[in-house]
Amino acid sequence: MKYLLCLLTFIFCQITFGQSQTEMNQEAFAHYKEKDAELNLVYNKILKEYSNEKDFIINLKKAQNLWIQFRDAELAMRFPKEDKLLHYGSVYPMCRSYILAEMTEERTNKLKVWLDGIEEGEVCLGSIKMKD
Repeated sequence: MKYLLCLLTFIFCQITFGQSQTEMNQEAFAHYKEKDAELNLVYNKILKEYSNEKDFIINLKKAQNLWIQFRDAELAMRFPKEDKLLHYGSVYPMCRSYILAEMTEERTNKLKVWLDGIEEGEVCLGSIKMKD
């Protein structure tokens, strides 16, 4: 739903200002790259902050690699045809970028918990630090 609203708003703005599909594709890709850069920043901060927790780091890396595989599989499921532009049209690059951005933002928010911590009293902290 959030994706759909964002996409509709984006399309409305583009129609209003008369951008070409190529420009919209480029803007959507730039938006995804911003979200990807934020994810990498959070991921690297976690690696640094938890560097003494070897078992955690091993599992974080494993989980991140599996998440990337999941993300790619989700896209393949959403757009399964080999010739994407033929089957999904010139909006495919834009749609792909917005879906990637949304999934990446969700992943970033999940990982931020390891930086932000959890409130005192939570009994299921696991490897997550307690908030200061």
